Amino acid sequence: MRLENQVAIVTGAANGIGLAICERFVAEGARVVMADVDDDKGEAEAERLDGDALYVHCDVGDRASVEHLVARAVEAFGRVDIAVPNAGILRTGDFLEISDEDFDAVLRVNLKGVFLTAQVAARQMASQDPQGGVIINMSSTNQVLAIPQITPYVVAKGGVGQLTRVMAISLVDKNIRVNGIGPGSVATEMFRQNIATNESALAAIMSRTPMKRPAEPAEIAAVAVFLASPDSSYITGQTIFVDGGRLPLAYTC
Repeated sequence: MRLENQVAIVTGAANGIGLAICERFVAEGARVVMADVDDDKGEAEAERLDGDALYVHCDVGDRASVEHLVARAVEAFGRVDIAVPNAGILRTGDFLEISDEDFDAVLRVNLKGVFLTAQVAARQMASQDPQGGVIINMSSTNQVLAIPQITPYVVAKGGVGQLTRVMAISLVDKNIRVNGIGPGSVATEMFRQNIATNESALAAIMSRTPMKRPAEPAEIAAVAVFLASPDSSYITGQTIFVDGGRLPLAYTC
């Protein structure tokens, strides 16, 4: 087991990619602190994972809430070795119609939430011992590509890309590695409900995905395990794009 005796914090952990990462981390021997605002689902999933998981309510855009999350992890398991700032939200709309409220809400969770989770976790990692730790930021192909209907999301993910780089350089002397994962389309419940049932939307996404299918959450989790493990010990400041070939395609047909 590649993560035996490691303690991981995962935000946005009640569903989708975050839940898949928690499941895989536990399978690899880690103990996981699952953070979310969906308390019913988060508590149920943590109970399903038994003694290897703890659920903590956390608003990632609020520093006090994030500090409470990390404190609970240390109280329960003694340390923090891995942090995955995964929580994210989406607001859609034409650029000319985007409200301040929607723009601020997305950046608060998708960018500030990554910063706060990573910073507070890194402070704990740095205080522990020379072993350091690992931070895995959840980005997107929209770190590079632009979709005009989701401007705040694109802006936030672009920021996550730069945050990953500057964190990696800033924390290297603390023996903390920082990398990102940039998924393309992923077959989460949201995807199944809003895209898979919409023939034109699904066709548009598949036209720019050479592998002609979305990723499964478990495929993103597998990359997270790699980045969290010693197998990636000489990798920092990078984003691995798990996109079925979307970025190299560069056009739609």
